[in-house]
Amino acid sequence: MDSGRPHRRAAQERFRALPPVCHDVPVPRFEPFHGLRYDASRSLADVTAPPYDVIDERQRAELAAEPMNAVRIDLPVDEKGEDRYDVACRLLHEWQDEGVLVTDDVPTFTVHRMTFTDEAGTVRKTTGVIGALELWPPGAGEILPHEQTTKKAKSDRLDMLRSCRANLSAIWGLSLASGLTDLLPTDTEPDGDWVDPDGVQHTVWVVTDAERNGRIAALVLGSPIVIADGHHRYETSLQYRDERRVTDGPGTPADLTMCYVVELVEDELTVQPIHRLLEGFPEGTDLPTLFREKFDVSPRDAFGPDAVEQLVTAGGLGLVTPDGTYLCVPREGAFGPEVELDTVRLVETLADLPDHEIRYQHGVANVTEAVAAGDAQAAVLMRPATVPQIQAIAHGGERMPPKTTFFAPKPATGIVFRSLD
Repeated sequence: MDSGRPHRRAAQERFRALPPVCHDVPVPRFEPFHGLRYDASRSLADVTAPPYDVIDERQRAELAAEPMNAVRIDLPVDEKGEDRYDVACRLLHEWQDEGVLVTDDVPTFTVHRMTFTDEAGTVRKTTGVIGALELWPPGAGEILPHEQTTKKAKSDRLDMLRSCRANLSAIWGLSLASGLTDLLPTDTEPDGDWVDPDGVQHTVWVVTDAERNGRIAALVLGSPIVIADGHHRYETSLQYRDERRVTDGPGTPADLTMCYVVELVEDELTVQPIHRLLEGFPEGTDLPTLFREKFDVSPRDAFGPDAVEQLVTAGGLGLVTPDGTYLCVPREGAFGPEVELDTVRLVETLADLPDHEIRYQHGVANVTEAVAAGDAQAAVLMRPATVPQIQAIAHGGERMPPKTTFFAPKPATGIVFRSLD
C-alpha cells in the first residue's frame, strides 16, 4: 500500500482548483534518449558529484581526487594553460574514446530515487525520471518558471554547452501528471545504489523497455512542467538551441534538454528555505527595532535543528543577531493580501533599511554559526515556500524572488549525460 497516496490526491485536488493552463499552446515533448553513462564496472559512488553550484573549492578538490569523477567536466578548472572549458571538452571525449563513458544501445529513461533523513529526523524520498524535455521559452506553452535568475551563472553554463556540446546535469522539472510516480519501475533490481557523504541514498534504474518508456513519455506530455531547479541551465539551453538553429537548423538534439521530472505532489518533494545572512549595516543598527515596523518581534531561545518547523507553526521569520534571537510575525496589514512568501516580505522590509549586503545560506546551523563567529551581522531564518504556492505562482506567470526555494536533496551529477551531437 502506498501510504503517500492520500496526500497525493489531496495535493492534486488543490492544484485542480487553480486556474487551468490553456491547452491550445505548444506542449513540450519528453522522451528517452541514448544516454552516455559510466561503464558498468565503475561505482557511481566514486564518479558522481553534487551539482556544480553547491560545491566549494575544498569539496571539488576532494571529488577530483578520483580522476574520472564527473566534477572534472561539470566544474572544470584550468590545467597547464588550458582553458577550463577546453579541459571539460577534452576529458569528455577522452573518456568516451577510452570506454570510461559508453552510449546506451537504445533510447532510455533513467529513474532516480533519493532517500534521506531531514533536519527534524523525518525520512523522506524523491523519485523522478531523467529524460529529454523539449525547450520552450519559460511561460510559453506548458513550461512554467517559478523563480527569477541572475546573469552570471547563465554565462558560465552557456560556455560549457558551447564547448562540450552535451547536457552534463539535468534541470529539475515538476510535473502535474497524476500517477507518474506509480508508473516508474522502482520495484525491480536497481542498476545503481549508493549512499553519498551527506547520507542521501541514491537508487537508479535504467529503463530500456520501449512500451513502458512510451507510457512515461505520454503521461508527462499531457501536463504542464514547472521548472523547479536549474532555471539558469534551462534559459542557457534555450540560448544555445537558438545558436545551433542558426548553424544547423531545427531538429537537432539541442532542441531538447536533459530534465529530471518529478510528480508535483507533497510526499515526493522536500522544499527547504534558503536563509539570509546580512552584513554591511552601519555600526549600531538595531535590527529588531527596525523590523518592528512590519513585524511583531519577540525574543526567544536560540533556534535548534527544528527551527524551520517551529517557524512554520508560529507563522513568522527568525531573526538572529549577536545579542539575541527573535521571532518576527508579520503585522496585520503590513503587507498586501497577495503577499504569501517570506522572501517577498523580507525584500519589502529590507528595502526600507540602510544599505547592506545579503548572502544566501542553507541550513540552520550554518546560519547561526556564521552570526556567532562574526561572519555576518545578522541572519534571517525563512520558512519554505509550499508546493501549492510554487504551482500557483508558476500558473500565474509570476516569479518568486531569487533563492526562494531549495529542493533537497539534489540529484547527483554523473548518473547519465546527454550528447547534443
